[in-house]
Amino acid sequence: MSSANPDTPRPPAGRAGMKKELPERFRDYRHVWVFIELERGQVHPVSFELLGEGRKLADKLGVQLVGAVLGPPGEATQNAVAEAFAYGADLVYFVEAPLLADYRNEPFTKAMTDLVDTYKPEILLLGATTLGRDLAGSVATTLLTGLTADCTELDVDADGSLAATRPTFGGSLLCTIYTLNYRPQMATVRPRVMPMPQRADRAMGRVIAHELSLAEDEIVTKVLGFLPDSQSGTANLAYADVVVAGGLGLGGAENLQLVKSLARAIGAEFGCSRPLVQKGWMPADRQIGQTGKTIRPKLYIAAGISGAIQHRVGVEGADLIVAINTDPNAPIFDFAHLGIVTDAVRFLPALIEAFTRRLSPHSRDKLAS
Repeated sequence: MSSANPDTPRPPAGRAGMKKELPERFRDYRHVWVFIELERGQVHPVSFELLGEGRKLADKLGVQLVGAVLGPPGEATQNAVAEAFAYGADLVYFVEAPLLADYRNEPFTKAMTDLVDTYKPEILLLGATTLGRDLAGSVATTLLTGLTADCTELDVDADGSLAATRPTFGGSLLCTIYTLNYRPQMATVRPRVMPMPQRADRAMGRVIAHELSLAEDEIVTKVLGFLPDSQSGTANLAYADVVVAGGLGLGGAENLQLVKSLARAIGAEFGCSRPLVQKGWMPADRQIGQTGKTIRPKLYIAAGISGAIQHRVGVEGADLIVAINTDPNAPIFDFAHLGIVTDAVRFLPALIEAFTRRLSPHSRDKLAS
């Protein structure tokens, strides 16, 4: 058996070595769509964040930015359509039906897949919320297309393919994923990963209504009532202007009181890195990072947090990051704006005392302004 000629050029590895051959049936898929998540009369802010990001992608591709609104008949659904235009949509497709009053996978999947099959988007973006994750997986499975979940960055490459970047291997690496030969190219993005675009009062653009061809007796799941989560709203990390967080460098669960005291002194929310949740020192709704909350505060103070990439992707959107750590080589100092090399357990009491002495309750409200 002869061996391969070593002088014969080999195709490049990775993305460059892949051949994109989009099937003929997908050639007319165009435009960038954003699912406008409407639940119990409220649009989730991640939908507006995705419209801002979708605008960039649509402009690069030279196509329209489209909002997809699913909801019950009424004012809330109409307001969601209007808000989609206010945040940059050129066109809105909407399905208005009583079956969409509460989220259920079957009617929402049917409505979205019908829209996609009829109007053929090239890219479809959804928020990585509880609702969005459930819907995205079901829609991608039904349409037999690819889905990149929990993206931290979106772009389009030279041939117009969506480049969706997300952490992998437990958050130790970032990888960029392409859906080469299928449409639509789907991705979910967590709240607060992308910046909120500027809202502008704009006239309503073109709105296309689509019928939902489904009856209640065809749906297996039934809504018997609504019980709000008693714990909802207790941690508002994602939308806080100032956040203080602690990590393993604090040494013990008892020292988390220092983080809470500092947060109270400056009117901030408090959180932690993943290892503290794993140890049971703090509840999961206080975790910051790729597998917890993504935050974009004006000020983030990290005490005793090493700054592994899993944590970095959850906080690097902050305007100002102050890191306190005994290790001068800690990864967090690579992306922090201000680094303090010292023991956080010794430093935090002095910081709390200084803030308490200098800030009145009235002036604390101005800290994030």
